[in-house]
Amino acid sequence: MPGRNEGADAHRQRVRHGEPCRPAQSTTDGAEAKHQRHETHRLPALSDEQSFTYCPTCSAPLGGSTRELLAALRASESRFRAAFADAGIGMALIDSDDRIIEVNPAFAAMIGHDLADLVRTHIHDIIDPEENHRQHYLELVRGERDRLRVEKRLKHRDGRTVWSNVTISLIRDGSGHPLYTLAMVEDVTEQRLLGDRLAYQALHDPLTRLPNRTLFFERLNAAFMPGNGDAPPHPQGAAAVKPCSASAPAPERPTEPASAIGATSSATGARATGVCVPGVAVPGTGGLGPEPGESRTATGLLGTATATATAPTTTTAASAPGVPSGPTPPPGPGPSPAAVPGSSRPTRRVGLCYVDLDGFAAINETLGHHVGDQLLVAVAARLERGFSRDQESLVARLGGDEFAVLVADSASSEQLTRLASDLIAALEQPFDIAGQQLVVTASVGVVERPVQETTPTDLLKDADATLYWSKADGRARWTLYDPDRGAHQLTRQRLATALRPALERGEFTVEYQPLVGLADGAVHGAEALVRWRHPRYGTLSPDRFIPLAEESGAIVPLGKWVLEESCRQARQWLTEFPDTETFVSVNLAARQIWDSDVVADVAQVLEHTGLPPRLLQLEITESAVLGPGGRPVQALQALADMGVRIAIDDFGTGYSNLAYLSRLPVHVLKLDGSFIEGFRDPAPGGRPDNRFRRADADEQIVGAMVQLAHALGLTVTAEGIENASQAERLRLTGCDTAQGWYFAKPGEAERVAAMLRARQAR
Repeated sequence: MPGRNEGADAHRQRVRHGEPCRPAQSTTDGAEAKHQRHETHRLPALSDEQSFTYCPTCSAPLGGSTRELLAALRASESRFRAAFADAGIGMALIDSDDRIIEVNPAFAAMIGHDLADLVRTHIHDIIDPEENHRQHYLELVRGERDRLRVEKRLKHRDGRTVWSNVTISLIRDGSGHPLYTLAMVEDVTEQRLLGDRLAYQALHDPLTRLPNRTLFFERLNAAFMPGNGDAPPHPQGAAAVKPCSASAPAPERPTEPASAIGATSSATGARATGVCVPGVAVPGTGGLGPEPGESRTATGLLGTATATATAPTTTTAASAPGVPSGPTPPPGPGPSPAAVPGSSRPTRRVGLCYVDLDGFAAINETLGHHVGDQLLVAVAARLERGFSRDQESLVARLGGDEFAVLVADSASSEQLTRLASDLIAALEQPFDIAGQQLVVTASVGVVERPVQETTPTDLLKDADATLYWSKADGRARWTLYDPDRGAHQLTRQRLATALRPALERGEFTVEYQPLVGLADGAVHGAEALVRWRHPRYGTLSPDRFIPLAEESGAIVPLGKWVLEESCRQARQWLTEFPDTETFVSVNLAARQIWDSDVVADVAQVLEHTGLPPRLLQLEITESAVLGPGGRPVQALQALADMGVRIAIDDFGTGYSNLAYLSRLPVHVLKLDGSFIEGFRDPAPGGRPDNRFRRADADEQIVGAMVQLAHALGLTVTAEGIENASQAERLRLTGCDTAQGWYFAKPGEAERVAAMLRARQAR
């Protein structure tokens, strides 16, 4: 292409000969002929007498204007040689056979050679050839691009690797055909090593040197990618790079070639972030482009490729520098392959052991964080030595005292449970830390399943839940994921989340169960029992959601709402049946005492509803009243002073500390229903057995508690009465009131009112 190289075209453009100026012909063959042909393009050293007289190429006489042009060319060459020799970056001029014509001192020093040693040296003796980035190379040798920038490894004389950014420029002849290659080389070894260190730090825990959460999730996501079984994932510690799929369109050729950092997987770029990198290799730069229809093999500066003008080679995926070979799927969930019908290849499975040290917080608090850190390092080393299997399993620290062992291609759940048992046994061995022996245990959550039945998110979520179950079941054990238990936990979580919004939407209602006097059969009061009319799960009893409300703190607003509704209903009973003075009994949670001013709440509700305090009874469990701290006792005393009745619920199942009864402001003992189950008919034929001996013992215990309560001025209520025999035998013990299905099931307030009307009609 004329005009691409002004230095080569100058004489032809300016000299007015009768015919074009041509270099002298040489009959020398082979490499020497090529070398001489290259030398003819250099300006010869002329003496002062010869200067500006004859053309150095054809020996034709020169005119005045031509002599001026020749002087300018000589000055230009001097400047180029000075820039070439004194440049701070390496430079090399390479011929079409990939042999060095000339190099500068910076390039020679970069690879530890002398200048004379490098001349006529084949470039592959210095730069490793690669079979990639063929398309870019073919474009260069065909003259379709003028330059290319890549990152390459150079061979130093002492054997070490020198990482460099290489900018390759194509020098054309007077007709615009490719002639030489000029390589400008910048040493980036320090930057490369720094990038590698940064990439390692980004993927490894700084304390234990184990893979961190980032690398763990990268490997976890890779285990779910299609085709994972065809090629192993990166070994532990390697970064994953997202290769472009074969079906992806080839990237468009940029106007300017991409930089080395952009075109290859730089340590601080693709190797750390998993960015998709097209198959990139550095093309060769020597040799002329093939003629149309001609197929030829070009060795090139940086690799070997076959160039076909009519059918260009497509870009292929290649390994990024510094990243081990072998494709690694990109992170992120994706479809999982199922077993191919008719194929003997089994469905791939994945397993995870989620490990947490038991009591690690206590070690930090008692021995100090420095000892805790040393323990974590020792635990990590033991796990890595015993359970890291390169391609088979990955040991990672997820944070704090939590570790994970990922088996990307597991065989069965039995394999994972055996692994969990080995983990626990390994960690139970004492650790020598800071001159003392420490013994720790571990809880392990185990999940193992086919990859097409789960996702990375679900796998980790279920492993976390299973670890929680292992802790709750007693620690120092492993627990295999149970779908039924998982569904129950999910339901609990949904209910806990929906509690407060349900209260705002008015989904709760109160039912009442009568409290009947055993001596007269009259209704003395009713216990208020809250129900949740859930739009999805139907009507839920208190045992389904009250524990959740206590855990979340929603029991405080819910309890206050139940109290107000119950007092309003008791006030209506009092208005309709003023002679009966039917009281309402409301359960009071311990958290209502600790998290709110229950005395003020009760006073406000009584004032708002107009219910006399004597018609309100508050039930609280033994454990809440008799536990540590004085606040519950003080609150109950203030309520009793207000005139509110206090009942101990489920008496006999908690502390059963009788000494407290004489000092607490208690009015009623409610016996737990488990004692009432023992009130049965005598054994048939008068032949007692163990079951009836136990029933007799229960009856004696109930009788003793009733007598004790009466001696202390307390009344007794029995729960869970199911038949007339139980009611009669309880009456004989002196029990005051009772409730149960024998009298009435919990229901609407109108049922209590109907029983009161029936009593009045007698």
